[in-house]
Amino acid sequence: MTGSIEQGTSQTHGNTHILHFLVKFPQPMEAVWPALSTPEGLGAWWTAVDVLEPRLGGTVALRGLGAGQVTAWDVDRIAEYTLDDGARVRFHLEPDGGHGSALRFSHEFRGEGASEQDWRDRLERLIAKLG
Repeated sequence: MTGSIEQGTSQTHGNTHILHFLVKFPQPMEAVWPALSTPEGLGAWWTAVDVLEPRLGGTVALRGLGAGQVTAWDVDRIAEYTLDDGARVRFHLEPDGGHGSALRFSHEFRGEGASEQDWRDRLERLIAKLG
C-alpha cells in the first residue's frame, strides 16, 4: 500500500495565500517524522537545508527559500518553519488507523509562491521516498 494525497484546498486573504493538504501514509509516525524534521529528510523530497536547529526558536535556513525560525516544534508530531519573508510551512503528523499516519500540511505565503500543483508534486516525492 502506498500513501495518498487528498484534494488540496487554497485560501486567499488579501495577498496572503494558504495551501492545505492531508497526506496519508501506511507507515507509522516514527517512520515519517525524520522526513519532515531533519536536513537529510527534507532534502530528499523538498529542498536542501543549510541549517536546522530542531527546537522551538531554533534557526532554519532552506536553500533557495530563505532563513527564519522554527516556530512550532513537538517532537514526533509538529514542525513549523517560518521564514523571514513571512512564509510559513507547517507539518502536523498524527496517527491514522492501526499502523499508518496522516500529515496535515499547510503553506502560508504572501504574493507569489509555490502553487498547489508544486506542493502536490513535492508531497508525491515524499510518499515515494517513504515507500
